[in-house]
Amino acid sequence: MTWTPMNRDWFLEEGAKVNIVDTTLRDGEQTAGVVFTNEEKLQIARYLDRIGIDQIEAGIPVMGGSEKECIKQIVNMGLNASIMAWNRAVIADIKESLDCGVDAVAISISTSDIHIQHKLQTTREDVLNRMADAVKFAKDNNLYVSVNAEDASRSELDFLTEFALVAKHNGADRLRFCDTVGTLNPLTAYRYIKTLIGAVGLNIEMHTHNDFGMATANALAGIYAGANYVGVTVNGLGERAGNACLQEVIMGLKYLMQVNSTYDTTLFREVAQYVAQASGRDLPVCKPIVGSNIFAHESGIHGDGVLKNPLTYEVFSPEEVGLERQIVIGKHSGTAAVKSKFTKEYGIELNEEEARDILARVREMSIKAKRSLFDKELMYIYEEYQKEKLKKY
Repeated sequence: MTWTPMNRDWFLEEGAKVNIVDTTLRDGEQTAGVVFTNEEKLQIARYLDRIGIDQIEAGIPVMGGSEKECIKQIVNMGLNASIMAWNRAVIADIKESLDCGVDAVAISISTSDIHIQHKLQTTREDVLNRMADAVKFAKDNNLYVSVNAEDASRSELDFLTEFALVAKHNGADRLRFCDTVGTLNPLTAYRYIKTLIGAVGLNIEMHTHNDFGMATANALAGIYAGANYVGVTVNGLGERAGNACLQEVIMGLKYLMQVNSTYDTTLFREVAQYVAQASGRDLPVCKPIVGSNIFAHESGIHGDGVLKNPLTYEVFSPEEVGLERQIVIGKHSGTAAVKSKFTKEYGIELNEEEARDILARVREMSIKAKRSLFDKELMYIYEEYQKEKLKKY
């Protein structure tokens, strides 16, 4: 049977690019209870630039003080990435960004009626005017401009389209589609973005939150629909349930969408650990892409498959994201894993009978301990087994 593909996706065309915008230093730090020191911010910026991130949202200049000073320091580091600052749709905010020397600004204002009526306490017309004035000022000062439609996913589509058209008319370079409280799903994300691109023809950035656990899926769905920028944070750090995760989005683009990747993914585990430590937010062992359990195999069938060919149960190699494969020995292990563990790590060749006998003891100890076994426990089992064999003879 011959399978005929559908129309070729835009991101697979020659010269197409999905741009990664990292906002760990802004939206990531807005996580309740998280504060980075300036030195930590500088180090995170270095990591992001080494990975090859296209644009770094460095912070909010109008906050002044150490926040503004740190943004200036990041600008002066000579990084390859574009450095963006976040602003309200207020000209005074943009002046502070100009003073920092950034090359790009995000200009943010709400577009949903619930925000316009209850947060801003104004009108749609006023929102459009504020945004237009801010964009014109920024473009007059030769800045790259992303217009952020806050709470876009709960906005009335006709008004959102009008908002995007006004932004484009005044010179905006892209629209940031903000799923501020994570109410999109992949189907609605696709429909929103497909409709907006068809009606407006402006570059769009997906900015998704994880309140319903779909931030990464929604970001990728938006890219399928034509969004060519995507906002992320390291480890998915962000307000409430967090943002789309940098590591998940980049590996998703590469392996689920076959997008050519130029990013240095070997730094993923290292930067994940650094940001986890700096933020005081532990990295879960089961965290997709970078968790310590992602390449740990215990099940006998899985372990046997991985030993024969890692691709049986791994989509990519652990080294690609800075991890190592672990064959864990415990209740669910099989003889193939036990033999491999003893041969490769302890230099002990077991025959099939020895492996079966040791595995029986492993399972018994693992059940009592309610976990997999440590190396010293495996060696204890082996030594006791050898002693019993000698007694028999």
